Amino acid sequence: MRVEVSSGALEEGAGDLQALGLLEGQELPEALRELPGAADVKASFKRATMLRPPDGRRVLVVGLGEREDLDRERVRVAAAVAAKAAAPYEARSLAWEVPGDGIGQGDAAAALVDGTTLAAFRFDRYRAADPDDPPPRIERLVLAGADHQDVREEVEAARVASEAANRARELQSLPANELVPESLAERAREIAAAHDAVTVDVLDRDQMAERGMGGLAAVSSGSETPPRLIALRYAGGRSERIGFVGKGVTFDSGGISIKPAQGMQEMKMDMSGAAAVLEGLAAIVELGLPIDLVAAIPATENMPSGMAMRPGDVIRHLNGKTTEINNTDAEGRLILADALTYCVRELGAKRLVDLATLTGAVVIALGSTYAGLISNDDGWASAVATAGERSGELAWRLPLHPEYKELTKGKVADLTNSAAKRKASTIYAASFLEEFVDGLPWAHLDIAGTSWDVGREYVGSGPTGFGVRLLVELARSLT
Repeated sequence: MRVEVSSGALEEGAGDLQALGLLEGQELPEALRELPGAADVKASFKRATMLRPPDGRRVLVVGLGEREDLDRERVRVAAAVAAKAAAPYEARSLAWEVPGDGIGQGDAAAALVDGTTLAAFRFDRYRAADPDDPPPRIERLVLAGADHQDVREEVEAARVASEAANRARELQSLPANELVPESLAERAREIAAAHDAVTVDVLDRDQMAERGMGGLAAVSSGSETPPRLIALRYAGGRSERIGFVGKGVTFDSGGISIKPAQGMQEMKMDMSGAAAVLEGLAAIVELGLPIDLVAAIPATENMPSGMAMRPGDVIRHLNGKTTEINNTDAEGRLILADALTYCVRELGAKRLVDLATLTGAVVIALGSTYAGLISNDDGWASAVATAGERSGELAWRLPLHPEYKELTKGKVADLTNSAAKRKASTIYAASFLEEFVDGLPWAHLDIAGTSWDVGREYVGSGPTGFGVRLLVELARSLT
């Protein structure tokens, strides 16, 4: 989508549809007050009213609610409301008057870009298309009345991050017979090929086994589809190296501890953390942010077969610790364990963020509004949470108390991948991962509830690309 920033007023801007936001207590612009339908305009949040000035324009008035409640998220939602309203008119361009009351213009403009871009996402590659009647898409977004350098910078960051989030959503949507671990590796190679500052290494099954990555070896053993450990390096020019790790299970059947058939088709999205890391890094590189960044993505299927790992097996991880397998459906923590160690010891990360659709328990605890955030470092946790607030990809910190370590202890090995007692499952899983970060500042984001079927206006009920915009905002805050 092409985004233009204009200093002119809304009535001077181009657009098949024009939109402006209205706060409670705020009057319509004088030129619109006497139009037919103007009396129907309400400033209630998400209320939309179409007005037709005599010059032939379409002007959509979108309610923003109370001034004190206005923030980036409300503007994102309002932008999505306008984008959806544009569809019946087959609008290909949308012009917004950037709100200037109650919120900074840079924040408002960025949120308009977020909401419009994300709402425009469609996954229709498998549907028969009519070449004579292609579905209309918004191809151009004009932001009127906000032509300032700081606004332009915020707009560009939002455009790049939102388009990257849509690419992650495309990856999430692909069926598991097409998106396999090698597909994620190919995407990593594409990113590296497009940018001189990025390099990529991909380890295959034998190389992972040679290095002692027992978690990845065990989880992938039940599938004939080859696993991959994908490592990316971005030399952006900052001395402290940040590491991203993303869970990349391209299909999770549960293994021998097989999942129920109902809903299993959605387990193609168990690679959402990997998608977020890949496209988040791609966006950071595209923006040219001066940060030294590495990423590790363990990619595999989790399938049942005569070669699959079994309950009761004991494996040894890259850092030498052993884990007894009590539930083969608790596979994400096994592959993340090796990837976290690799990110620290081989890639040289000094601070870490991992993203994973890790536990169903986080959905019970936080629903689809917040990701679970668990960290061993208060300052790092605060930085991640703040990036979530600004991006609208919210994270709620859960406690990491030493007592939770008791749940991670195995009977015959150092650790167990599934505690005998059903207690604090999301925190326990994170406490398990903490064993593999070598004491470095680390934050874990359990995105099982936020990566799919959130229901917000700008992402709907499908894939969300959660984490891409948070990682970009985090990187921007560090630079």
